[in-house]
Amino acid sequence: MTLRIHFTADDLGRTHLASGVRPLLELDIGIRLLQERSHPVRFDAWRRQVAARLQPRPTPLFDFIPALGPSADFLDLSRAEQPDDFLERLSSTPKQRVTEDVDQWSAGLRHVPRAARQLRQNPSLVVRLAEAVHQAHESCIAPYWPRIEQLASVDRAWRLRQLAEHGVERLLSELNPRYITWASPVLHLTTASNRDGDVHLAGRGLLLIPTVFGAHYPAFDYPDDGQPWITFPVRDSAHATVAPAVVTAGILSEAPASLRALLGRTRATVLWVIAEHAECTTTQLAAHAGISLASASQHAHVLRNAGLTALTRDGQSVRHTISPAGQALLNSAAG
Repeated sequence: MTLRIHFTADDLGRTHLASGVRPLLELDIGIRLLQERSHPVRFDAWRRQVAARLQPRPTPLFDFIPALGPSADFLDLSRAEQPDDFLERLSSTPKQRVTEDVDQWSAGLRHVPRAARQLRQNPSLVVRLAEAVHQAHESCIAPYWPRIEQLASVDRAWRLRQLAEHGVERLLSELNPRYITWASPVLHLTTASNRDGDVHLAGRGLLLIPTVFGAHYPAFDYPDDGQPWITFPVRDSAHATVAPAVVTAGILSEAPASLRALLGRTRATVLWVIAEHAECTTTQLAAHAGISLASASQHAHVLRNAGLTALTRDGQSVRHTISPAGQALLNSAAG
């Protein structure tokens, strides 16, 4: 479905980048990813790692945040910024508010989950949901957070430079070209939901929120008491469309042991560095891998001939990138 977001001059002036990735929005997207099996190359290794930590599985939380469709309003993680503030607010949500939200949310469902019926009968069970949110955050997001923040910081620097040099319309046009297109003065969003139609910002502008796990369809919200926002996927460089699959698969500090056994320690390290530092030059590759320039060039040549990496040219420089086959190999090793 397509949403058409209409901008005025005031809206363009008030459109800006969020300061960073929102941990609970990432959790909301991550919970949905755990319940479906799209994007296997990018997310399956991460799913396997998280599934091992989520014991027992927080089924009530999965009931209220389905793979597709809205969550109950009182449990809308997408509107929260910090985990501690949200958990405190959720635990103290008035019982009447919980009951009303559950009724409104379940009215649109063909089958009302057991957890919703139980919460409707006993709203105090919301405390257990707060505990489930905490457990899910600690298992799904917290272990990967330093790397997620690092990626978001690099992406933000690039987009701020783009905004300063080319203006907000260029920023909007390159947020996520496959699913977000800009045709002044309208931003067209292809979404995974059944929402379709026109949205007028009415001078409120638009907040642009980066996401690692929301690597494809954008999320959108038009709150009554805040600024409308959309998500866009972080990039690992100015040339990549989204962060490499290995980032969400493992976010490890070094090449996995299985990969070192297959390729040898140095060549596995070179492949890993190319994935972690996309568009690096051979000099940068050698520095990150801790090897000589000649050795870096030789190993990169072997990996490229095997179809695991590729070269791009940037003026007089050549830069190394991971190939889809290389990403798949790294994901398999990370899992």
